[in-house]
Amino acid sequence: MMSAICKQRVFLNRGLSSICSLNAMPKRSFSDVEFKEGSNSGSCEMNEVMSSTITKDEEYDIAIVGGGMVGLALACRLCSMPLTKELSVAIIDSNPALKSRVHFKKDEVPHPRVSTLTPATISFFKEVGAWEYIEQHRHAYFDQMQVWDYSGLGYTRYHARDVGKEYLGCVVENMVLCDALLSCLQENMDFQKAIHNARLASLKFPSQFRSTITSKEQVQPMGDSSRVASSGNTIEPTHNGSSVKLCLSNGKNLYAKLVVGADGAKSHVREMAGLKTTGWNYPQNAVICTVEHSVENHCAWQRFLPSGPIALLPIGDKFSNIVWTMTPEESSTHKSMTRDAFVEAVNYALDYGYSSHPQSSFLDEFVHRISSLSGYGTASMAEHFQVPLKVTDLVSERMTFPLSLRHALEYASKRVVLVGDAAHVVHPLAGQGVNLGFGDAAALSEVIDEGLRVGADIGELSLLKRYERERQAANLTMMAVLDGFQKAYLMDFAPLNFLRAVAFHGAQFITPLKRNIVSYAMGEQKWPLFT
Repeated sequence: MMSAICKQRVFLNRGLSSICSLNAMPKRSFSDVEFKEGSNSGSCEMNEVMSSTITKDEEYDIAIVGGGMVGLALACRLCSMPLTKELSVAIIDSNPALKSRVHFKKDEVPHPRVSTLTPATISFFKEVGAWEYIEQHRHAYFDQMQVWDYSGLGYTRYHARDVGKEYLGCVVENMVLCDALLSCLQENMDFQKAIHNARLASLKFPSQFRSTITSKEQVQPMGDSSRVASSGNTIEPTHNGSSVKLCLSNGKNLYAKLVVGADGAKSHVREMAGLKTTGWNYPQNAVICTVEHSVENHCAWQRFLPSGPIALLPIGDKFSNIVWTMTPEESSTHKSMTRDAFVEAVNYALDYGYSSHPQSSFLDEFVHRISSLSGYGTASMAEHFQVPLKVTDLVSERMTFPLSLRHALEYASKRVVLVGDAAHVVHPLAGQGVNLGFGDAAALSEVIDEGLRVGADIGELSLLKRYERERQAANLTMMAVLDGFQKAYLMDFAPLNFLRAVAFHGAQFITPLKRNIVSYAMGEQKWPLFT
């Protein structure tokens, strides 16, 4: 009898000891997991059944899926505002470059992937504290732009002085943008963030949660919301319908009140959330590369050709970036031709090919004089057509990618929201795609901040729909403008050529129209019409 009592006491002591040790386990802080890479151990479902170690699921306020420019920009904006900086944020991306900063050398050739940032986007980067990092690396402001087409019937020149600004935009390599945003995040030590180097395997919404208890014996400490099986299996915590479960490719499970899809045009978040898209593929590819001149370029040039526009953008020193839209067959030819042949093709497309240079007519001069006498003239109105800088060498690889237009019918569902290319993809002819994405990041962070001010749930659909209404209106307007340009310049039809020439002359010599175009393209005017 005494022996049995002793055995029961030993058993109870061991049980109490186990419970105490579980309660005494240190809580895993957000800073403990910062920038650490997890092991690659299979899918979420496999982890639930076959895990051999006791793990604690990590909980966050926001999970940003996609650590590209827009995803990082959203995180930076959240950590720069008084209320949102108190939120805990996870960034999920399998790109190993997110673990450390990239060290750029000034004598390196610029990478072909660049972005043209508008003054509105530059202001956003200054607000989040990332612009100072960009200014330490290669970037190129430009204060002039010239646009014309292959017919030689008209041209338009824009100048920052037309709207009282110092510059029209700034061209920056995408790698520099990401590094600046990542540096900004890393140096903000008070912001609770974690970067998970993994892919998103699946999303489980509150209605899909189910208990997965496979062990015969469990221990549930009093007052602890998580349940841990004694055999080592992870049991899902109870979240009362307030979180989404994210299963990662490295076997980790995360929970978040709001999931942000910033994972690009082929967004897995969008697909998993069941958000539909509409759109079409253009019969065009874009060829991008870095070229060199004999002198430095300070102007952005764009010429509309029969198969699509070609743009020459300054990137600093004597380098420029080429974005050349053409048919898929032409892109294959231009990618495979010799370096010298490609340089000759670029100069032909930008300078002496197809027709003579546009000239100002008597009517243009008359309108210019009237505008000058009335005091409504612009700085660029008196500027004649200029021949673009000659390209002397191809200094990078040539990259090609297909072009399309895509738009999500809805940007938000409960606890899920889309930003950037996950929500919309546009033609690159005006370089507006990434600027729209940064606009999304700014608008979403403001909506989240406003929600916190009134005590709202940041994952509530009514709150997220406010962001959707604001950004869909702005993005659809820009998409319609760009798609209209693409279609108008893709047809070689004499009456249409004449109408395009009239439009060029109007943009060049009608001052209110020119100022309106410049302000809208710079992101400082919400709508393209006179406002």
